[in-house]
Amino acid sequence: MTRSVLKRTAFWTASVLVAPVLGSFLVRSRMLGRDRALEGSSQALSLLPGVLGQYIRRAFYSRVLDRCHPSVTIEFGALLSKTGARLDENVYVGPRTHLGLVHIERDVLIGPGVQVPSGRSTHGTGDPTRPIREQEGTRTLVRIGAGSWIGAAAVVMADVGCNTVVGAGSVVTRPLPDGVIAAGVPAAPIRSRDTLTRR
Repeated sequence: MTRSVLKRTAFWTASVLVAPVLGSFLVRSRMLGRDRALEGSSQALSLLPGVLGQYIRRAFYSRVLDRCHPSVTIEFGALLSKTGARLDENVYVGPRTHLGLVHIERDVLIGPGVQVPSGRSTHGTGDPTRPIREQEGTRTLVRIGAGSWIGAAAVVMADVGCNTVVGAGSVVTRPLPDGVIAAGVPAAPIRSRDTLTRR
């Protein structure tokens, strides 16, 4: 068998196996809302190991997210919480990553343990007389530009430009431009990636 036939077979097998999870999601989304229903399904699917787990996650997310391209790889332990998320062509989501409202453009690599919440203000903090859990937050779409690489354990709360590298453990609190290497807490550009190719 050719590799493409094996991939098609795996995709259709995963589509059949994920049908009960999709049915459960649809029922729960009517009662709880789509995002709350996604959280439960995502937690269950994150525990499936290996290549079969990757195919099953892809089959599920391609039906419930705004976009999940058939070439996306979502590893073991990765959790998604917003159905408005978009994952474009050849995106790789590393193990134990948590994604909120995000648009990950084509050819992006997300390292293990990365956190991408739905912007910088998912919790309100303006009223010191009320507990934070009672204050309304604001969710915003975070865009990670095509061809970027987000290092392990980074936290990304603002947009990342195309072809940008974010160092491991960095915290992105403000937008980063295209084509830079950025690191730190808060993350800031260290140098342009162009300077590396000119040497």
